[in-house]
Amino acid sequence: MSVSPNFTIVTLGVADLEQSVAFYRGLGWEQRGDLSAGITWFRTSGTWIGLFGYADLAADVGMTADAPAAYRGITLALNFRDEQEVDAALAHAVEAGARLVRPASRAEWGGYSGYFADPDGHLWEAAFAPGFQVADDGTIDIPG
Repeated sequence: MSVSPNFTIVTLGVADLEQSVAFYRGLGWEQRGDLSAGITWFRTSGTWIGLFGYADLAADVGMTADAPAAYRGITLALNFRDEQEVDAALAHAVEAGARLVRPASRAEWGGYSGYFADPDGHLWEAAFAPGFQVADDGTIDIPG
């Protein structure tokens, strides 16, 4: 038996749910769910981002809610069709309340990328990867 790779939701633990919702709305992302339930979702290309209170998420997992490290060993990536879209996305994220972590620059792997952090420090990469064609629906396929 194997585990089906039907990856559908990334849930982010957030300190201030309303502030985080305002940030992701500010990115222009579609929100679903009733915020009064303590969790909400934002549509991405083929998956969802869930926002859940940091301590509530820890309790749901059965762990203690220790203070998060600045670097958590994970980044979330947004892929774009060209370098101009990367620059525009980084600028828009900053306008919506993100902290610019690393301005976009050409990468040794042949692409172009930069990083921003959401209000809780979750790291997002905005990237143009020449080998990853971005479909009309925003999804990508990674060549074999």
